[in-house]
Amino acid sequence: MEGSGGGGASPSAPVKQYLHDFSKLFQYYLDKSTPHSTYRWIGTFVIASIYVLRVVYVQGFYIVSYGLGIYLLNLLIGFLSPLVDPELDPSDSPLLPTKGSDEFKPFIRRLPEFKFWYSFTKALCIAFVMTFFSLFDVPVFWPILLCYWFVLFVLTMRRQVAHMIKYKYIPFNLGKQKYSGNKSSARSSSSRAD
Repeated sequence: MEGSGGGGASPSAPVKQYLHDFSKLFQYYLDKSTPHSTYRWIGTFVIASIYVLRVVYVQGFYIVSYGLGIYLLNLLIGFLSPLVDPELDPSDSPLLPTKGSDEFKPFIRRLPEFKFWYSFTKALCIAFVMTFFSLFDVPVFWPILLCYWFVLFVLTMRRQVAHMIKYKYIPFNLGKQKYSGNKSSARSSSSRAD
């Protein structure tokens, strides 16, 4: 009864350890990349360029690209939408300020920028890997898919912009408002001191 004891190591233990170590290392670099949004997006656009070059070179996988485009459009809607939608919230108090006298409330996204970037990049990588399997190369007339995607994009963005105008919010951080002051009076007072 030597084999029935719990003392022997499982053959999958080194694989589990390797996956655990890889997961920790991946999370470490993901955490280190968090404050560097410009470099993250540059890397993502490099990956997107490689994906586009792959699709153009192979001249196929248009259905994968269409699915990727629909998914990225869905992510963009989440990125541009507020966390709590004023149309869907039953409370009586407005969640976004609608008048100049209302208290300032910062815009909180339904999908934060980091999760948007991570999902965007992960989707590009998955779509890129899918281009290496002929199973996903479904023959379609790609101009129809492209036109349909543009129609969806225009209609969706028109509805989103109308929502932004109706509830008076801007989903982008334009930076802290700075007081410019009267620069000419500051210069004249310093020249009087001389």
